[in-house]
Amino acid sequence: MRGVMGKYPSSDGNGEVGGANGIIKTNRKCRDVVFLVFFIAFWIAMIVNSSFGFNQGNPLRLNFGLDYKGNVCGGKHKDFNLHELELKYYVNPNQVYQSGLKNSGAKLSNARTICLLDCPTPSEDSLNWVCDYPEGDIRISLDDWIDMNYDYYADLTPELRNSSLQLQGPCYPVIFPSVNVYWTCQFVDRPSNVSLTHWKQLNGVTIDDDMVIDKSIHNSINQRSSVLKRYVADVGKSWPVLIVCGGLLPLGLSLLWLLMIRHFVTAMPWVTVFFFNGLIISVTMFYYLKAGWIGNDAISPIIGEHDPYYHVSAREQHHIRAAAFLMTCVMIVAVLSSIAIVRRILMATSVLKVAAKVIGEVHALIIFPIVPYLILAVFYMFWLSAALNLFSSGQIVRNDCNTNCCAYDLKAKRVTCDDCCGYSIHYTPHIAASILFHLFGCYWATQFIIACSSTVIAGSVASYYWARGESSTTIPFLPVFSSMKLLMRYSLGSVAIGSLIVSFVESTRFILEAVRRRLKVADIMPENWIKRMLFYTSRVCLKCIELTVKSVNRNAYIMIAITGKGFFKASEMATDLIISNILRIGRVNVIGDVILFLGKLCVSLASALFGFLMLDTHKYKSSHNKITSPLFPVLVCWGLGYVVATLFFAVVEMSIDTIILSYCQDAEEHQGTAHYAPPLLIETFDEPNEVQRIAQ
Repeated sequence: MRGVMGKYPSSDGNGEVGGANGIIKTNRKCRDVVFLVFFIAFWIAMIVNSSFGFNQGNPLRLNFGLDYKGNVCGGKHKDFNLHELELKYYVNPNQVYQSGLKNSGAKLSNARTICLLDCPTPSEDSLNWVCDYPEGDIRISLDDWIDMNYDYYADLTPELRNSSLQLQGPCYPVIFPSVNVYWTCQFVDRPSNVSLTHWKQLNGVTIDDDMVIDKSIHNSINQRSSVLKRYVADVGKSWPVLIVCGGLLPLGLSLLWLLMIRHFVTAMPWVTVFFFNGLIISVTMFYYLKAGWIGNDAISPIIGEHDPYYHVSAREQHHIRAAAFLMTCVMIVAVLSSIAIVRRILMATSVLKVAAKVIGEVHALIIFPIVPYLILAVFYMFWLSAALNLFSSGQIVRNDCNTNCCAYDLKAKRVTCDDCCGYSIHYTPHIAASILFHLFGCYWATQFIIACSSTVIAGSVASYYWARGESSTTIPFLPVFSSMKLLMRYSLGSVAIGSLIVSFVESTRFILEAVRRRLKVADIMPENWIKRMLFYTSRVCLKCIELTVKSVNRNAYIMIAITGKGFFKASEMATDLIISNILRIGRVNVIGDVILFLGKLCVSLASALFGFLMLDTHKYKSSHNKITSPLFPVLVCWGLGYVVATLFFAVVEMSIDTIILSYCQDAEEHQGTAHYAPPLLIETFDEPNEVQRIAQ
């Protein structure tokens, strides 16, 4: 009986099998070239797309608002250097009040704003003023204006004072206290009686006093688009945390795990389960802490010192509480599941011993993942920088408004009533498409690098197996570099199409899930129970398809490394081989995969935990570097940690899968007896007690 390799002979056409030279070193040819060309074209498009972001974007827009001139607070501009002036302040309280009234036609984006260093507060014994940027006849520097607490009212001419009393500038009274809420001075609906008295004594116009003045700014700060931009800015500001907790820490932990697998393989499954439970409980407790359910360290939207009895709600607080609840559910399920597999851990130990044997013989396998790790590190730095610019690449345009208002223009030296429209950042549909394209590119590139790494490892392990392990001298001196050479020369296109399929399926599932959530929010879910059942069944089916595709891809990469076939032919070969040996493969591989998955989660959870600890320092609680919520930075640390762990754990994972597939092929080629299998592998597969234990 000829096995799968017999059905699909080697690329040289002679169908030679049964040795390292016959299986691995065939006369290959380039495969799936069309998909390689498509992948290169995609990367060119990625570079063009990123250059658009670098050209049009300004990450400062993600956190800081615009003043009435269209300048970004905290930035350097032609007229003024606002580098230290990060807070947006609404100078005219009546405009804020009007914007909060229903059917008034006034919008908060058209209210007059300037950038300040801190939020003004009313005086306890007089009337404070906030005056416009010094220009025209106001001949003081910007630094002097800041030192004067933005108040040059005493130096104004009678004409300008009268204009200020009409709330037309250039100076405006500070009647309401304000607090720094995410770099915007939000009014507190507690007007100062002393300031109001002085204002009335000066015959100033009536100032409206109502809760609307508080809610109008609050609603603007809590818009979904504003929250999303702050989340993206959080990731940018926490880049040192991402480097340490998303890059260096998982690198060290993954290498440590591989070394312990090599030398303490029997104890590692137990150690992995123990640390997994401890880490997931610890991360959940940190979510509780930031949600305010335990302790006194809940996140707050207010930046800097403020009245402890004044509280402001924000979407970030609701999101962190939702995440804490979700982590609670995940923790309960994870702990119960880990307890359920305790009796099966011995089964995982036997298959991990085989991988440890391979790692011990092919020493370069432990070091090799550093190569794709460095490639991904460079890519992620470029990608994150481009992402920050893409998310902030909208165009600053003047609003189209018909608001009836007047303000004093210091340059024109007169009151103008035709320049009341404010500025906003306008996002066109193509920017949203560019962002989605950029996100998809990140996922595809990640899958491509992981697939390349897995294929190289599979080729190295196959060389070890088909050369009878340490007993043969036909193993290449550096099997990792030999396998890498074959991949680079012949199979990059095959890896590109495999990673594209996974990325496409995953992206489709993500988009459908987003549509489902929007339908649920809009309360237009299917009412018929049959349609509802089909709706939820489709979600489960798509998830199953995703998992199946990932499994098929992984085994296809093994067959690509061994035979040099194209992706689709290699997938067919791997599927035939798995189906014909499903019981043999399943009984030794499933629990091993579970332990490896828990190991990856241990590394990623440790990254998330240390991310929480670093973000809890004073650096990320101060005004400029404040993180609005640890949610996104911690999730990114978790994701990066999982990717790094996947690269390194693939050494064990692909070793096991490659050895098992090679064993099955070896047995089929030699009438049920594996001639090339190392003794430890034969013992693992053929142990009678193992079969009896599984049957029970």
